[in-house]
Amino acid sequence: MNRRLRTAVAVTAVIGAGLLMTACGGGDKSSASDSSAASGKASATAAGGGAGGDKDAGSTGSGGSSASKSSGGGSAGSNSSEKSGTDGNDTSGDKTGYGQSCGTNDISWSVSSESQAGGYYLIKAKANPGITCVLPAALPVVAFGSDGTEAGPAEQSVGQEITLREGVVAYAGVNPKTVNEDGGKELDSLIVSVSDDDPNPVSLKVGSFVVDKPIVTNWHTSAADAVPFSG
Repeated sequence: MNRRLRTAVAVTAVIGAGLLMTACGGGDKSSASDSSAASGKASATAAGGGAGGDKDAGSTGSGGSSASKSSGGGSAGSNSSEKSGTDGNDTSGDKTGYGQSCGTNDISWSVSSESQAGGYYLIKAKANPGITCVLPAALPVVAFGSDGTEAGPAEQSVGQEITLREGVVAYAGVNPKTVNEDGGKELDSLIVSVSDDDPNPVSLKVGSFVVDKPIVTNWHTSAADAVPFSG
């Protein structure tokens, strides 16, 4: 009886030990598996997070690149604008003053003293560089010094319009004294303008002369036609 009891106890102890070992081994395996899975999941999560971060950073970088490209596009637009502005400011084909009526300041003026017809002054008018303009079919306006006396017409008919351009000179002759009697006013300059309402008359110094019933010719393209014969 005692032998059976001992045998049963021994078997029970063996079985119990086997069960205990199995339970411990299973628990360790499960724990290890769970730990490994958790570790793998954590690693995967970390890796995924890192990849996401890199992707986000890459996206940001790409966005930055796009912004830079956009900025570059703006720069190109600026260059286009500048080019347009440059084209707008290009004066190589500038026709300023082309075909307009001449103003006094469109003209380069000079005067010389001539001896023909008892003496007179020959006014010469040339267009300034780059200017093409039209002298009207009317007398030049000629006054004398500060006196304000104006010259009358030396010719009965009105002249022709003259287009001033490079190489073209217009002439007008002025006789400041057309009477033989003594008298008159002694002055020293001619005040010349294209028209009465021109705001920019010019003063041409010619030395002292006597003014009494002055006359002036029309504009002519030949100096020989601009002699102011009186009477």
